[in-house]
Amino acid sequence: MKTYAAGMRWGEGPRWQRGALWLSDTQGGKLWTDHDGPWRGIPLDAVPNGLWFLPDGRLVGAMMHERRIGVWTGERFATYADLSAVATGPLGDMVGDPHGNLYVDDVGFAAHAGEPPRPGRLVRVAADGSVGVATEDVEFPNGLAFVDEGRTLLVAETARQRLTAFTIADNGALTDRRTYADLARLVGGDARPDGIWATPDGVWVATTTGHTVALVRENELVTSVDTGALLPIACCGDGGKRLFVTLADAQGLPLGEALTTKAMRTTVALLQTTKAGNAG
Repeated sequence: MKTYAAGMRWGEGPRWQRGALWLSDTQGGKLWTDHDGPWRGIPLDAVPNGLWFLPDGRLVGAMMHERRIGVWTGERFATYADLSAVATGPLGDMVGDPHGNLYVDDVGFAAHAGEPPRPGRLVRVAADGSVGVATEDVEFPNGLAFVDEGRTLLVAETARQRLTAFTIADNGALTDRRTYADLARLVGGDARPDGIWATPDGVWVATTTGHTVALVRENELVTSVDTGALLPIACCGDGGKRLFVTLADAQGLPLGEALTTKAMRTTVALLQTTKAGNAG
């Protein structure tokens, strides 16, 4: 793995668009990108978690503490969709389809505020702006990705240590819930999936406390990359053979303490992948 960029506290939602990388620094309160040349962090009053690019090229963000989807103006995230009628907790990751429909995590509880865990849900924002609950009872929903040519949506359930699959109904509802990959069994007992990224060769999973980036197919481990002492948070591809992974350094502290004391530091690593699924 080679270092691509540094300077973040906690890098979420990396996305590659038109030769540039974008990501949210949820702990540092910045949007990071090299869109304009040098890698830089743009300070924000309201920080997104998950990011996605709409079919028309606009960047949207799941505004972590505001229960809305924002659209990037170049200076701030203006409101794109209001989720206050359906969201119950902080917003997490986000993914969109070619038609402009978005799916976003409603985590359900604010762990950083000491709230007790409770199930979350997935919310759908249709291309026409309508908002609705796509499914309930998701345990700490995190990374999202489409597979099977868009017929299936995967969500990383961090607390359940697995990827869960849903069939997407014609109306956008999520049905036929099933386990796609048991990460505790395939990768190890410390694997807790955060960000994920689908490719033709499988789904890459950042396992945080599992210290591994793993490529999985349904109930199958294809390959994995050990990240040593670093915690892999999220990942994305560039449409080719490169995979970007955000890696957090807790400075030797427990994860919770490193986040609370703002000791966490994040870099972006670049992995070269092959069609066989290997990376290095």
